[in-house]
Amino acid sequence: MSRINATIKPFDTHAYRDGKFIRVTDADVAGKWAVFFFYPADFTFVCPTELEDLADHYDMFQKLGVEIYSVSTDTHFAHKAWHDTSPAIGKIRYTMLGDPTGTITRNFDVMVEEEGLADRGTFVVDPQGRIQIVEITAGGVGRDAQELLRKIKAAQYVASHPGEVCPAKWKEGETTLSPSLDLIGKI
Repeated sequence: MSRINATIKPFDTHAYRDGKFIRVTDADVAGKWAVFFFYPADFTFVCPTELEDLADHYDMFQKLGVEIYSVSTDTHFAHKAWHDTSPAIGKIRYTMLGDPTGTITRNFDVMVEEEGLADRGTFVVDPQGRIQIVEITAGGVGRDAQELLRKIKAAQYVASHPGEVCPAKWKEGETTLSPSLDLIGKI
């Protein structure tokens, strides 16, 4: 079943952000663009490189009005311990959601049940709470924050320009397409 345009399901969890434990619910996400960035586990190998990459680009996400929520099946306590001990994770200013029950991970269909861990799943959610972008990679394949930013810019452009679409490799400011009978067979 496709997750595109599906509405995110309700959740309520503990999180770590800015040296504090907080509660985060689906209501906190409503009305803004958000990235749910699932990863298998704290204190691992590929995960800190991805989370650091997001941290290094966090200001760019913020300029686009996008909030980042990293999610693993670890607790918010484990997130704090990792944040306090890892130079890469210590850079993080975005919210790290704890999901020890796996509720959020299952809501997004990225739970590896036999391991109790999340797949590497990236979900971009629009202000109406609908999923606009889904990317799931194998455990050993890291993701790229710059490519994610490019995709978000395209999703935001399409959302604010009905009738236009962004072609492959589209970058902000480049030409878009307006699907019509005139374009069929001409691209």
